[in-house]
Amino acid sequence: MHDLQRRPKLSRHLWVIYLLSITLLGFIWYFQWMLGLLMALLLAASIYYSIRTERTLQNETEEYIATLSHRIKRVGEEALLEMPIGIILYNEDYFIEWANPYMNRFADDDTLVGKSVNTLSDDLTSRIKESKDELWFNVEGYEFQTTIKKEERLLYLFDRTTQSEIQTLYQNEQTVLLVIFLDNYEEITQNMDDTLKSQLNSKVTSVLNNWAHDYGIYMKRTSQDRFLAVSTKEILDQLEKSKFDILDEVRELNAEQNIPITLSIGIGLGSVELPTLGELAQSSLDLALGRGGDQVAIKDEAGKVRFYGGRTNPMEKRTRVRARVISHALKELIKESDNVIIMGHKSPDMDSVGAAIGILNIAKTNGVEGYIVLDPDDVDTGVYRLVEGIKEDEELWEHFIDPEESEAVITSRSLIVVVDTHKPSMVSNQRLLSKSEYKVVIDHHRRAEEFIDNPTLVYMEPYASSTAELVTELLEYQPKSLKLKMLEATALLAGIIVDTKSFTLRTGSRTFDAASYLRSKGADTVLVQQFMKEDLDIYIKRSKLIERAEVYRDSIAISKGKPEEIYGGVLIAQAADTLLTMSGINASFVISERSDGRIGISARSLGEVNVQIIMEKMNGGGHLTNAATQIEDTTIDDAEALLKDIIEEYFAS
Repeated sequence: MHDLQRRPKLSRHLWVIYLLSITLLGFIWYFQWMLGLLMALLLAASIYYSIRTERTLQNETEEYIATLSHRIKRVGEEALLEMPIGIILYNEDYFIEWANPYMNRFADDDTLVGKSVNTLSDDLTSRIKESKDELWFNVEGYEFQTTIKKEERLLYLFDRTTQSEIQTLYQNEQTVLLVIFLDNYEEITQNMDDTLKSQLNSKVTSVLNNWAHDYGIYMKRTSQDRFLAVSTKEILDQLEKSKFDILDEVRELNAEQNIPITLSIGIGLGSVELPTLGELAQSSLDLALGRGGDQVAIKDEAGKVRFYGGRTNPMEKRTRVRARVISHALKELIKESDNVIIMGHKSPDMDSVGAAIGILNIAKTNGVEGYIVLDPDDVDTGVYRLVEGIKEDEELWEHFIDPEESEAVITSRSLIVVVDTHKPSMVSNQRLLSKSEYKVVIDHHRRAEEFIDNPTLVYMEPYASSTAELVTELLEYQPKSLKLKMLEATALLAGIIVDTKSFTLRTGSRTFDAASYLRSKGADTVLVQQFMKEDLDIYIKRSKLIERAEVYRDSIAISKGKPEEIYGGVLIAQAADTLLTMSGINASFVISERSDGRIGISARSLGEVNVQIIMEKMNGGGHLTNAATQIEDTTIDDAEALLKDIIEEYFAS
């Protein structure tokens, strides 16, 4: 490469030309001295002109280089001192050794030199030490993207405030769709006269319109019980801060008008197309309704869901139309299948086994072979006597198979019916769910985020006392040829009695209707009591667990087992039930170690405390008054501390 800094000399090719010219001139001078003299003069003039021209070019080049060097130096100084980019040099102790004027304007005394880099941001030193080449932090309202040169101990700070503001504006202006649903409008207005119905519509519409106007939401009524609203992410953040107080406002109409009206809202959120946003909103509403209504479900494009509300018991439906429709649809699915595989949850209870037997009867009535998946090694004391009673009936017991056998009988056209749970991680054999396209979910628990993929039919009614109650209603709409055995009817009745605590909790008129139907089919209440009997040592063990209870926040009983002492899920549930019967206790929590090494928590309440919300924050779930969870990699004391923190958060919200 040519060196512009080196002083240019007479070009070599000119020296070669002149040497050749002098040589030729010598020959000419030898043969014709006069011509040689003339050529010598011309050559001398040419050499003089070339030398002078070369010197002129040299001077111009030197002048250009000097000018360019001066400009480069000035530009370097300008870039270093005047460009809107921060530059900081720091020493080994993370104190600033030099900063350009752009950064010194953030100093209290016009210079950052000698101060710690933490002057700019409290945790900047620790963040620089991390294995990152870039970080973001805020200084006096300016958002800086910072490039770290660790070897040179150098920071380049780029002002990204405008970019951050645009990004925030973009996030805040994202479209949010809300589907608003009056949970029990149809049932409430079914027998109303036009005047009362008009007054109710006016009240509800007025409350919703005022709410939408206050927050700047566009809302349009699309049917008698449904509204569509359009909002933004910024407004949604405000709604979340208010904990969706519209739920309370609508619920207060109950006190004013003695009308038990509640509201559910499904919200779709994310950077997706509007049709997808609408699907997210509708899916959120289905989730909110599946959990009992009177709550808000928000789902984003990643599928994450968060809930607000849901602190009241769901209202019992007053129509059997849905039960009849589901029963008919289930019958058609059964007839089109090769066989029916019925699964409850792991560690089955009376409700799970009873409901499974009911579905088995529906399959047999429609001429299709049915199987109930039951792990004999996973039978707890609470259902042990029922299982032993079933074993005595060989005709019934031959339909029970273990999880390994179930994989041998299932086909691609088998119908899988999941009862008393909707979480794939809790079924008896999760692998079966991927072996057939036809799946039915029948459950009475409030819907959680985890749900069986692509079910063909879903019958979830959180208002119901038990899954056995739902299955009993389905049995009533099956062909007349259905014949329940005494033991089968008793198993279904046992499921209802256990889940309602002998008809004292979550009991509606439909619960008694179902029990009456089962009694007419030969259900034996004395046999139910025999199934529910317990051993004396279990009773003593539970009593000792109850003895360890302490009262928290004046009305919450919390009991925990001794470390390394194993308690079954049924036992701690019974202990929680017993604590709930004590005077002044509105909610109870029992904590103990399980045989699988996890910490189990059983929660109960009388309705004033939504234990489902509390358990969901600990990766569990259940009902408003009946919930549980299992926690891995923790201790009883840590689980208790976490539980108390969540309870405090619950009451603070």
